Amino acid sequence: MNELAEVVYLVDDDVSIRESITSLLEQEGVAVLSFESAPAFLEHRRVDAAACLLLDLQLPEMSGLQLQDQLVRTSSLPIVFISGCGDIPSSVRAMKSGALEFLTKPIDADALIEAVRTALARDRDTRQHEAEISHLQHRLERLSPREREALPLIAAGFLNKQSAAMLGITEVTLQVHRGHIMKKMAATTFADLVRMCGALGIPEHHRHSASIASSSWALSRGLRNT
Repeated sequence: MNELAEVVYLVDDDVSIRESITSLLEQEGVAVLSFESAPAFLEHRRVDAAACLLLDLQLPEMSGLQLQDQLVRTSSLPIVFISGCGDIPSSVRAMKSGALEFLTKPIDADALIEAVRTALARDRDTRQHEAEISHLQHRLERLSPREREALPLIAAGFLNKQSAAMLGITEVTLQVHRGHIMKKMAATTFADLVRMCGALGIPEHHRHSASIASSSWALSRGLRNT
């Protein structure tokens, strides 16, 4: 099971629907794991692979919308709803909660295949982004406390002397910190470091405090020159 490259989870209490969708998608080379209820799906340990969920709206024990509400708190799994009725309020609620598509039965084969392809592509992108952020977080954890203080100032584009003054250290020490940061973050260029910080949300998170510090530095420099 863990060898699956991608998988579609299908939750529908109608066995004929499960069989027809499974047959259709398997003809397209897509692996399908089907369940007759939401609890059965929740009890299953999901494989570590790009995936999406085809979810019936009306289910016993727990409705599709209830399952969606539970999943969105802990998972980014793309959801495509399938329903036997054109329930507009439910479809609006599902889409507002992040559902990728809402298809009505009888399901158009081409529309279903397209929705599944789009959902799997989205999950691939999400998983790739999350993996990148995880690697960057690991590199960030290697920085010393002082280097973490210097990083947002450097990424924001402040001059070495400005960053050093804000931190209360010498420019030489700031340059040493900068070298260590570039090495530990595995950044080959300054632009590469800025991209990493952008992915981690570092410039935005520190911009306000850095702006205040920069203003204070400029003010103190102006007072010294008067």
